[in-house]
Parts: sequence; structure tokens; C-alpha cells
Amino acid sequence: MIFKTLKEDIQTVFKKDPAARNTLEIILCYPGLHAVWLHRIAHFFWKNKLKLIARIISHINRFITGVEIHPGAKIGRRFFIDHGMGIVIGETTEIGDDVLMYQGAVLGGTSLEKGKRHPTIGNNVVIGAGAIVLGPVKIGDNVKIGAGSVVVKDVPSNSIVVGVPGRIGLGLSIEEIKALEHGKLPDPISDALKFVMREQEKLEEKIEQLENTIFELKKIMNKGKRERIRN
Repeated sequence: MIFKTLKEDIQTVFKKDPAARNTLEIILCYPGLHAVWLHRIAHFFWKNKLKLIARIISHINRFITGVEIHPGAKIGRRFFIDHGMGIVIGETTEIGDDVLMYQGAVLGGTSLEKGKRHPTIGNNVVIGAGAIVLGPVKIGDNVKIGAGSVVVKDVPSNSIVVGVPGRIGLGLSIEEIKALEHGKLPDPISDALKFVMREQEKLEEKIEQLENTIFELKKIMNKGKRERIRN
């Protein structure tokens, strides 16, 4: 089971990082992969009530990789951290399968109370560079969070999130979402404003046409009045 998981993690790197060339390079030179492996060891000790050992391993993990994952965080299969420096994952975070996180992303808490205070991330989620997800929010499956976004509310499945605070864009298919780059996600507010501007331009054109029609009618009416007066 352990070797199967290790093999799966290595295959995930090949799948999600086009720069990966061979297995030995991945094993020796991918701190994101090292961070996940060390976390799994720390999480094992955490579940077995050896929490000090778990915290020490987590601390070593942070020192070696630059990735801070609390040993209490629950992480699913095929989780990949790309360029992991500065990533923070809090204690009560839950991450599903096939999740991709980029450098500087934070899954943090907003409360000082014990209990669930960190995000729950669904399956097949992409969290862009520098993105921050705060509090016990739920991020659905097949979600893409744009680089630098700040998410403080639940996000439904099959959607995108961009901006500060995060704005949710809907109406895209799973295939369309997968094709989007996390640094170039559409802005739903900007798209809405562009739509309003286009509609306003259409209305202005219609008003101008109406004004021209009224002007021409007035000219015809005035001409008719002058002719009647002369007669």
C-alpha cells in the first residue's frame, strides 16, 4: 500500500508538471513532493496520539521544504504542490483527491476557537499562486481559484473564483474549467460590466435613431404647416 501510494504520487508529478523529466529527478528535486510525504508520516503519528513527534516532523518539513502543513490536516490522494515555498495548510483543513496547489497559497483559519476552522477542499481543485482561502468554507469539486484571490465564502462545484474578495463565476462546463489557466481566469464582475456597457451602447444607438426619426417628423410637420399657411 505504501509503495503504491509513493508510485501514485510520482505519477501525479509527471501528470501535472511538464518540467518533470524522470523518476530520479522527481524523488530528489521536488520539495512539494517531499512536503506531502513528510506530512503523511507526521499525520500517521498525529492520528496515533503521538502529537509531539508529529509536530516535530512537521517543523522539519517546513524547514526543509518551505511548506507548512499542520500534521492534523487531512489530505487526499494525488495531491500535488507545485513550487511549494510559502504554502500554509491549517490543522482542520480537509483536502480531497487530485488537488493542485501553487506557491504561496494559504488554507487558513479565522477563529481562535477550537474545532473546525479551516477550509474543506473538494476533488480536482486548482488553487492558484498566492491564493488565500480562509475559515471553515467549503470549496466544491472541479473549482479553479485564480492567483492572488481571497476566498471567504463557500464555492459551488464546477465554478471559478477570482479577485479580492473572491468573485464566483458560474455557467462553465467541466471541460471549459479544466482548459482555463489559473492565472488567466475570467472575471465575472468585469464580464458583467462589459455586458452592461454593450447593452448601454445599443440603447444609445436606438435613442439616437429615435431622436433622428422625431427630428425628421418635426421637419415634415413644420413643412406641412408652412404650406397650409401659404395656401
